[in-house]
Amino acid sequence: MEVLKEKVEEEEEAEREEAAVRAERGEKVVRPMEVRREEAPMTQEMLRDLEKKLSDIEMAIPEKLSTFTKDTIDISKLPLSYQSNTLKEEHLLQVADSFSRQYSHLCPDRVPLFLHPLNECEVPKLVSTTIRPTLMPYPELYNWDSCAQFVSDFLTMVPLLDPLKPPSHLYSPTTVLKYQEGNCFDFSTLLCSMLLGAGYDAYCVNGYGSQDMCQMDLTRDVCPLTVKHQEVVQEEEKVPPKKYAIKPPRDLTSRFQQEQETKKLEEIKAEEERRLREEEERLLDVEKAKTDPLHGLRVHSWVLVLSGKREVPESFFIDPFTARSYSTQDDHFLGIESLWNHKNYWVNMQDCWNCCKDLVFDLGDPVRWEYLLLGTEKSHLSLTEEEEDGLNDDDDVENLGKEDEDKSFDMPPSWVEQIEISPEAFETRCPNGKKVIQYKRAKLEKWAPYLNSNGLVCRLTTYEDLECTKTLEIKEWFQNREDMLELKHIDKSTGLNVDYFKPGHPQALRVHSYKSMQPETDRIMEFYDRARVDGLVKREETSKTMTEYYRGRSDFLSYRHVSFGDRVKKLSLNSAESNPRPIVKITERFARNPEQPADEDVAERVFLISEERIQLRYHCRDDHITASKREFLRRSEVDNKGNKIVMTPDMCISFEVEPMEHTKKLLYQYEAMMRLKNEEKLSRHQAWESELEVLEILKLREEEEEEHRLTISIYDTKRNEKSKEYREAMERVMHEEHLRQVEAQLDYLAPFLAQLPPSEKMTRWQAMRVKDECLSDFKQRLIDKANLIQARFEKETQELQKKQQWYQENQVTLTVEDEDLYLSYCSQAMFRIRILEQRLNRHKELAPLKYLALEEKLYKDPRLVEFMKVFV
Repeated sequence: MEVLKEKVEEEEEAEREEAAVRAERGEKVVRPMEVRREEAPMTQEMLRDLEKKLSDIEMAIPEKLSTFTKDTIDISKLPLSYQSNTLKEEHLLQVADSFSRQYSHLCPDRVPLFLHPLNECEVPKLVSTTIRPTLMPYPELYNWDSCAQFVSDFLTMVPLLDPLKPPSHLYSPTTVLKYQEGNCFDFSTLLCSMLLGAGYDAYCVNGYGSQDMCQMDLTRDVCPLTVKHQEVVQEEEKVPPKKYAIKPPRDLTSRFQQEQETKKLEEIKAEEERRLREEEERLLDVEKAKTDPLHGLRVHSWVLVLSGKREVPESFFIDPFTARSYSTQDDHFLGIESLWNHKNYWVNMQDCWNCCKDLVFDLGDPVRWEYLLLGTEKSHLSLTEEEEDGLNDDDDVENLGKEDEDKSFDMPPSWVEQIEISPEAFETRCPNGKKVIQYKRAKLEKWAPYLNSNGLVCRLTTYEDLECTKTLEIKEWFQNREDMLELKHIDKSTGLNVDYFKPGHPQALRVHSYKSMQPETDRIMEFYDRARVDGLVKREETSKTMTEYYRGRSDFLSYRHVSFGDRVKKLSLNSAESNPRPIVKITERFARNPEQPADEDVAERVFLISEERIQLRYHCRDDHITASKREFLRRSEVDNKGNKIVMTPDMCISFEVEPMEHTKKLLYQYEAMMRLKNEEKLSRHQAWESELEVLEILKLREEEEEEHRLTISIYDTKRNEKSKEYREAMERVMHEEHLRQVEAQLDYLAPFLAQLPPSEKMTRWQAMRVKDECLSDFKQRLIDKANLIQARFEKETQELQKKQQWYQENQVTLTVEDEDLYLSYCSQAMFRIRILEQRLNRHKELAPLKYLALEEKLYKDPRLVEFMKVFV
């Protein structure tokens, strides 16, 4: 449009210039405005036509092409088994071609078999040899569910080029792992290889699936993480009522009102369920209207796990795209053409008119499953007793064995290299470290560990509507957090946040439920009581109260409830610490102490601080229905005038179950009241400490959320900077120590150079003297060493001769044990003598060579070399 307007303006300018020239010549001039009025409709029409033509032009944005194609795979570094076939594999391909031709001739209505597709090097390979059973070195990949989840997370789904035909290429599991992409057949081959290595009886299946399964569409499926497992409620054993138990008070509430309220709640619930059901039916009708025109024709591959091995009780299917397990009766699986493992290939000869519900997976039945190779291990067909008796005949067994020997052909080993998953790849899991899965009213996001700075590895967002516009709740899972945060649950409808922690938090925090991080608001804190000294299990706080629950304390305290009053206003920067809330009432409950009588064991203690009263309730005896109670009127020790107040009977009101057994004197009551005063101070102090602990925890949580530091294992050398620095420092110290040892080797001239004056320069005569002294000293040491060996040799010889002389003198009186000891000594002595003789001979041979080597070193020594040249 702008270009067109510029052209129009240029034409107008040209016409004005032409009109000016004509006016000068005296010709009639038509004003440009009049021309424009005549041409205006035509120009507007041209503009509308141009806009229409431009609007019809659409630019098709090309979709992102997969990098996992045969043209993008580097085959130059692949081994020879990928690029060619052995003689046995060529023979197997011929057998497979013959089998395929016979199958096509006998079953012309069936589709061609998926037997030997091309690999990444354009070489035909039998599908069974593409499977490489491998047991991964990670304990997490030992069960089928963890293996399937790893394959589903690690690979990216690439749809089949033709949804009605199997792929023309089937790549090796190693290539699929390298590029982290593949179709359903690549997924199944890799998963089957891992399951076979883990000991499962697994098979790859070539069949037909539903549209959602083939396209990995989970928008109509419920996220497994949102399904709440039904908790088994254990019914408490009802204690039989006692014969003389007190009857409970009569319920005076109106049954009619209860029934009306219950009826009203049921109506509201039924209306909500009806609305949801109608919404579901409407969506189902919309989905049914979009009937898949290719239903029953879409090719899909999945994994079959038969029962028997690894204590699998029942056969089931695994969808490699979603890592979900399905029953063999599931409606998502519409038919099976063939299946295979690393040993054989079977063709399904059963009718799939009822999907896979009527299929019998007895691979030893040749009527239902036609096998490619004979003589491989497979499930045997269940036979009757008469047939088993017939097969036990010797002639039949011999003939059958001869026929099997003639027709059997073993499956060649897999051409695929050993499947390896590096620790980095196993930890990263998802391609590029992130994966997003859309479910029905939910979205699941996954990240690799350490990818996010806050340790986030998984997030589940639940929505209220199917369009996923109204967020209902968010769940976030964390790993490697220093604050041990494991799960954060955010309820958007109520604003409630719940944080879950693993053991190891500095404050032993287990669960923290809150709506605001501001102090003195509603919150619930749960703790690991065994990690705390005070045995605190849970703390519930509101703006006016604080309730604490304890377990396993030595004083048997199990419950404390503190009620606060209105705070007196004071000007302070930190009002929570310097101006605490006044305590109005403290209620404490204690568990039963079996070492004390029930009448003296306090069950509940109430400090009415504002009323200056203390109430006690004791535990009830097993044979009683009421408990003793006592109430003290707490007063100060002195009155307003400074006079000491004396304990009077009216200051203690008590109710004794057995007044005749226990008559408490006034002194006992006075001591009890003094003791309760001290305990009241202690309880008030503990309540104040609890408030400070809450403030400390909130401050700590704010710091943890701001910093969100992550822990790194000392074995993680790539991420652990401290370990890396320590290792480099140790290597540097070892290198310096090695250099120091090399420099500090024995200096043969050092003792002789030390005799010279340190400040004077060495002369020729001094150099010659140093050389001669060094050689003479070395010569003397060689002689001394030879003499030492000779002396030891002579000593051993003399001792042996003495022992032999002693034996000759006492030979007649010696016992058998003495003779054994003598022979043993002689053997050892002769061994030592031979060793000394060898050492002496060797020393004599090497001594001249060592002397000459030292002399040559002295001539080449840099400290003497300038003087040695003159003598040479």
